[in-house]
Amino acid sequence: MENTIFPALKKPEAILFDMDGTLFETDTLLRGVHVRIFDTLRAEGLYEKETPPVEHLLACLGMLLEDIWLKVMPDAPEETRERANELLLQYEIEGLAAGEGRLYPGTAETLQELKARGVKLFVASNGLERYVKDVAGYKGIAPLFDGLYSAGEFGTASKVDLVAKLLSDHGIRDAWMVGDRSSDVEAGKKNGLAVIGCAYADYGSDAELQGADVRVRSLKELLPLLEAAK
Repeated sequence: MENTIFPALKKPEAILFDMDGTLFETDTLLRGVHVRIFDTLRAEGLYEKETPPVEHLLACLGMLLEDIWLKVMPDAPEETRERANELLLQYEIEGLAAGEGRLYPGTAETLQELKARGVKLFVASNGLERYVKDVAGYKGIAPLFDGLYSAGEFGTASKVDLVAKLLSDHGIRDAWMVGDRSSDVEAGKKNGLAVIGCAYADYGSDAELQGADVRVRSLKELLPLLEAAK
């Protein structure tokens, strides 16, 4: 764990988690979904090029959905991007229902232990409401959370705004933001939170976590961090 040069963090009353690349190993679901999306778009006459590398999509995780397709297929018309949005949710939900995708190792156990220690747990994701709630539901971790917040549900323009709403709704003052993207770092810092950067997703980069207070290589490392917190 890369926290030895950092002072102990303040003990949180709540911990806010990003979903993709933090709790959920998204590529284990998204690789198959990605292929299906572009096969369908071509079959419907909405896309003629070869399927972009799935790494382009994975690199966009953490962005708002409307921005993702502008990165993955910047020359596609709005109609194609809107249809891709529909297919993404449809195929993700179908995949989850079929048992596809997995949590990162130790995720459920770590969340259970944090909750047992009296920490309130939340998700703050830029994803769609149905997707975020279905991941938590199908993977059996939904009951551990005090709230599942998504940009899709609340229509927030940024994760900064989403986190601000979550904190206000629940009267939370001291919390940690845990995530793997620059949007998580920004959301935490602009809301006065300590930021734990998750450096274990294969599709992120070290630059994403610049400014995080601590970087961890496993979600399990949150437990000793909590023990050391003042």
